[in-house]
Amino acid sequence: MIPQRMSTYLRERLPESTWDKRLVRDANLCFLEFDSTDVDQLARLGIAVDALGPYRVICMWDEVSSLEIGGYLVVDNLAMGRPSMGGIRMSPEVTPAAIHNLARGMTLKNAAAHLPYGGGKSGIVAEHGLTPEQHSEVLRGWAHLIYRYRDIYLPGPDVGTNDADMKTIAIENGIDHALSKPADMGGNRIDQLGAAAGGTVIALQALLEELPRLKVLPQFEALSIPAEVTVLIQGFGAVGAHSARILRERLPAAKVIGISDADGYLHDPNGLPLDELFGRWQRDGIVTRRYFLDQMSAGRGGSLKYSTEPNDLLRESAFCLIPAAPIANYLDIDAASKPSMTVDRMGRWVVSVEGANTYSPDPVRKAARARMEQAVYRQRGTLIATDYLVNSGGVIFAAQEKLIKTPDELRIPQEMLGNRQAVDGWLQAHAAEFAALAEKRRIAGDRHREEAIRRNMRELVDLLIADSDLLPCHAAERISVRRIAARESGRTAADLMESLPTIEVSCSLQEAAAKLVEAGSPILAVVTSQGGLAGVLTEWDVTRATAQGAPDSQPSAEVMTQDVVTCPPEAGILDMLRLLELHKISAMPVVEEGHVRGMVSADLLAKKSLARLLQSQVE
Repeated sequence: MIPQRMSTYLRERLPESTWDKRLVRDANLCFLEFDSTDVDQLARLGIAVDALGPYRVICMWDEVSSLEIGGYLVVDNLAMGRPSMGGIRMSPEVTPAAIHNLARGMTLKNAAAHLPYGGGKSGIVAEHGLTPEQHSEVLRGWAHLIYRYRDIYLPGPDVGTNDADMKTIAIENGIDHALSKPADMGGNRIDQLGAAAGGTVIALQALLEELPRLKVLPQFEALSIPAEVTVLIQGFGAVGAHSARILRERLPAAKVIGISDADGYLHDPNGLPLDELFGRWQRDGIVTRRYFLDQMSAGRGGSLKYSTEPNDLLRESAFCLIPAAPIANYLDIDAASKPSMTVDRMGRWVVSVEGANTYSPDPVRKAARARMEQAVYRQRGTLIATDYLVNSGGVIFAAQEKLIKTPDELRIPQEMLGNRQAVDGWLQAHAAEFAALAEKRRIAGDRHREEAIRRNMRELVDLLIADSDLLPCHAAERISVRRIAARESGRTAADLMESLPTIEVSCSLQEAAAKLVEAGSPILAVVTSQGGLAGVLTEWDVTRATAQGAPDSQPSAEVMTQDVVTCPPEAGILDMLRLLELHKISAMPVVEEGHVRGMVSADLLAKKSLARLLQSQVE
């Protein structure tokens, strides 16, 4: 049955007529689908359609399961390639708008990471406190729901799910239908390796090299890089704890002087013992309060400070802040938005390297972000490295499981899917091969992450130097959109075209009209007996001929449009758009050596608004 929270949320926002028209059932599985043309319905769900998307929004649930299994999938944009990639979030607070925010972040993140995949995200509406058995059952049910969209969405872990859950998805749907699987499936286990956390450390390393170039800007003219870099980590969890561990390995001269978690925050200007804290986190999850009490009882407090208010960590000063808690609004100038900290109370930082997902496409939140950066970057001289430029390590590692193909002999036999015991035995029999595959993918992930994030930091500083009025959030968006534009503008008519229905010149007007209705196409190609293009017949041609009293038996050749606008298979997307707009037509044939190969239309060109956006980015 549909989760109660989900049912209440949707029925308060979508009228019954929408349910009646849109609800699709596949056995016990239910789907409500919307795309970017459904502006009003999406607005009711808190999603604003813009130049980038969303491509598809789906509300789905299992109506007969004894558990409540349901949630949302948002495929935001596929310009970089298919499928989209993004994690599965599991929380009672999941909403379509929240998942869209995360999916848009994945669109920009995947583009910034130079990955040939679009951005997507899914969210399961599930109450806290599920038993391990219930949790697994919900994941299995979700696997069956998202399988319908396997061509456009490939899941990985996110808040509330982990690498083991991706194994559950793969057992149900197939080994290539989930990312960040455990090593026994050849996966790149992003949680275990700290893939996203590693990106924040690489970004900090790169910025230590790039920051001196910012001294040409007035707010950075007094900048100096200390020999001992101090770091605060907001959120000592999957990203924050691994950031501390990797920081110690890659920047041994750096010193983490403050961390926070759900119990509070620790601060010691002399540095915190990262090895001990990381071990405690692995064992207990929450570390701050218990560690402080242990130190006090042993008389080893010294300069160590503890507070039960986690957000007060952001009042401390350090060279670098790494926001890594699952809090999008960690800093704002307006206390009414309930940020972790307001700008007037924040500590002094030279850089903020965002390990948490902070981006939102919502216009109100984007405007608030710009106001915050105006105060923090321009007035206080703190450079913010936007989340999707630096925390892409997770998706980079996960994508290697798609980029480096699974050999045919290592794909789970079809008859075993859904049978965990049988799959586990089969995996064990191929353990050596999967271990080798996992290591190959790990090495590729390391290399790709290093190159992509260092390039992002270099481009970020380049843009800020080139335009002193540019804010870091706007520079970051420009980096990603330019990459989307480069990918999109490189696609051709041959990549995008769809089939074009044809009729012969001898066909009657009545036959042509019936073919138009049957095909649901804006145009028909009229071809000669040798297959050459003689003209096109449009709905307008048929309507005009009928209005003029043409008999149904009149040959189509006598009413067709003979002066046809066409494009070759190698035409680029912007060339196609210009032709359509110049001639005020909605579709045209793709023609090679006089023969019809297919058709392109305005709808196919990733919507005109996207094409115009891309045009503005590349010209």
